[in-house]
This record gives sequence, C-alpha cells and structure tokens, in this order.
Amino acid sequence: MLFDASFTQREVATAGARLNVRCGGEGPPLLLLHGFPQTHAMWHLVAPVLAQRFHLVMPDLRGYGDSEKVPADADHAAYSKRAMANDIADLMSLLGHERFAVAGHDRGARVTHRLALDHPGRVSRACVMDIVPTKHLFTHTDQVFATAYYHWFFLIQPDGLPERMIGADPGWYMRECIRRWAAPGAAFSAEALNEYERCYRRPETIHSACEDYRAGASIDLEHDAASAGQRITCPLLVLWGSRGFVHRHYDVMQVWRDYASEAQGHALDCGHFLPEERPQEVAAALLAFFGSPTGA
Repeated sequence: MLFDASFTQREVATAGARLNVRCGGEGPPLLLLHGFPQTHAMWHLVAPVLAQRFHLVMPDLRGYGDSEKVPADADHAAYSKRAMANDIADLMSLLGHERFAVAGHDRGARVTHRLALDHPGRVSRACVMDIVPTKHLFTHTDQVFATAYYHWFFLIQPDGLPERMIGADPGWYMRECIRRWAAPGAAFSAEALNEYERCYRRPETIHSACEDYRAGASIDLEHDAASAGQRITCPLLVLWGSRGFVHRHYDVMQVWRDYASEAQGHALDCGHFLPEERPQEVAAALLAFFGSPTGA
C-alpha cells in the first residue's frame, strides 16, 4: 500500500468539481498538490514524515486521478488554473480550513501560484517545485525550451490530435514522460507507477490533461496578464532539481523574486520529480519552512 490506514480517502463535492482527496496526520493544515502525469499518490514517500507535524490534504486535481473529469469548454476555462484554485479553496473550506499552507509540484505548483494570487488571505505560506511561472516560460521561448518542453506544444493541439496519439498506448506515454524528466537512473515505486497508469489510461483523463495544457497556453495567460504586477504576498519556498531542465535554462530564484515579495529556495540533486527522487530532502525542506514560528 502506498499509504497506510492512518490516511483516509474520500470524495468531496466542491462547487466546481468532485475531488478525490486523501487526508492524514495531526497539526495545522498543509495542502499538497500533484503534477502531470501523476496523482496525489506522488506524495506517498514524504507524507508519512510530514504527517507527524501537519494535517495533510492531498487531492487529485480536477481532471486527474479519481477526481471528476469536468466537461471542457471552447475557451478551456474549465481547466484554467483559476478554476482549479477555486476548487482547492472550496475544498479547504469544506474541510474546515480557512487558512492553510500549500506545496505544489509541476501543474500543482501552477495551481499554487494562482491560489496565492486569487486567495491571498487563505494561504499562509506556499512552496512551488521545479517550475517558473507560465507567463515567463511563454515569453522566454526558444528552441531549447521548445525541444525540452515539446509536450507544452503537443498537448495543446486541437481536434483531439494528442488524445488520439496518446490513446494508442497511454501507459507507455505516461511512463516515458516520467523517464525523460527524471534524473538518469532515478527509481520510482512500481506501485505508484501502476497507480498513475491506472488513472492515465482513461480517455477522459487524457483529454482533461490536454485541456489543462490548452488552458495554460490561452486563458491562463489572459489571467496572468490581468494579474500583471501582482505578487505572491505570503512567504514562498522554491525548490528545483539541479539535473532538470528548469535549472539548466533559467535562474530559478531570480525569476521567482520578480513574482513574489518574499522568496527563498534551493536546488536538490535530482531531476523533475523531487518528492519521489529526493523524498527525505523534500520532507526536511518543507518541515523547516512550514514548521517555523510564522509558518502554517
């Protein structure tokens, strides 16, 4: 089992989507948001450590895992980071947490960014893992970025093109994404990989993930333009993999200091999947940051 019996799983109907959620631990609330092509199961190695100090809330984002696959719309608003952040804010209210800390990886980190902008009074502290803001990526695109992040341009293609191509062998595509983005030789739990594949094999999950990326290249940028100049006001921790693309191509901390009033962070010796490649270091960093006297 990826999680022991102390972690309970339930479905919560938010105003926007029914979310599959796993909770466990005692203490102040700490929300953990996963990325693509994974589910909340990606936190299985750090959760037991963090649960000793925090009450963890680990949802599958709308469209992913066992959460609801919300119907898409023409402008992709159903999968905007604003819609996803609203789901999360509503979820935490329904669970009785009006103020909370949040850590997000990959797509979950983009939701974390929007959550901190749209609901600043709710977020006490935030952590983003192995990303720079979406706006920065699209405004600093070059051949190197397009080659490494080809999927950003593949998954946004219209008329079901990526859905049909991925659907020919979704398990292979999911595992190949993880292999390509992890550091060479990184080992992942077979049970976790099987869980990601179980969920990703569903055609509706593939479509939802594509809609997530389509939103990132359209309505998310509109929301970012409207938020130009608005900074994350809570303390922000930035973590990234020293063997990943983001570190090689960007000055990660300098970028985030343009988007946050108070940012700190460092690299870990790994690729993209920090919580699974370096779980002990991630847990230690989160405990130190969120467990400080002015933290969660």
